[in-house]
Amino acid sequence: MNSSEILVTGGTGILGGKVVKRLGSEGIEPRALSRGDHPSTIRGDLLTGEGLEAAVRGVGTIVHCASSPYRKARQTDVGGTERLLQIASEAGVSHIVYISIVGIDRAQSYPYYRVKLETERLVEGSPIPHTILRATQFYELVFMAVRALARLPVVPVPKGLLGQPIDSGEVADRMVELALSEPAGRVEDVGGPEVMLVDDAVRTYLEVTRMRKKVLGFLLPGKTARAMRSGALTCPENRYGEFRWEEFLREALHDSPGAYR
Repeated sequence: MNSSEILVTGGTGILGGKVVKRLGSEGIEPRALSRGDHPSTIRGDLLTGEGLEAAVRGVGTIVHCASSPYRKARQTDVGGTERLLQIASEAGVSHIVYISIVGIDRAQSYPYYRVKLETERLVEGSPIPHTILRATQFYELVFMAVRALARLPVVPVPKGLLGQPIDSGEVADRMVELALSEPAGRVEDVGGPEVMLVDDAVRTYLEVTRMRKKVLGFLLPGKTARAMRSGALTCPENRYGEFRWEEFLREALHDSPGAYR
């Protein structure tokens, strides 16, 4: 495969950056699309369409990792993906690999999950052959949430919320495998090795960091919380990952502070 044939959107993000690195280890130098002026990337913006035509020109496969969960989510994910698919179709792209989230169809009360589901449907409805992979929550995102809670004098933790976080590097490995294969439609979900309660994740963080703080459980109301308590965001039958939460924490906090796997 020619190195110019793969484009990674969100090429400097948590997942996209690792996809770029993994492709490099396979001897492939992909084009990495980014909104910022990062070295070795192509500047482009899904929200405005800036730079997309140039980025897609000559590309055979797009690994679509770009997303905006906190700001202008629908405009970026849905509108931006629609724009990307149109340009890619006109440019003759033959495969798009899209990363989505486990359980979004079972927790549609959460606005961002509705956005991701709508984006999935756009990819499925596009004339470009596709592969869609749903993964559970990345450790990095869980880490940021838990660390924020642990800064408080008493650590508040929602009771009964189930998750199955996964190492983003392992998801990147799977994305690369799919990108180098034929389009496969919706493939099996992937999740981490442990289904755990949020309070277990918090307690492990406190143990690893040697913080002595009281944990205060409370019942979080709403449909999304009920869905999470039911295990909607887990896939225990597909424990793809092997790298565990405690291992991630020890590596991030001690072996390489400030960095992630």
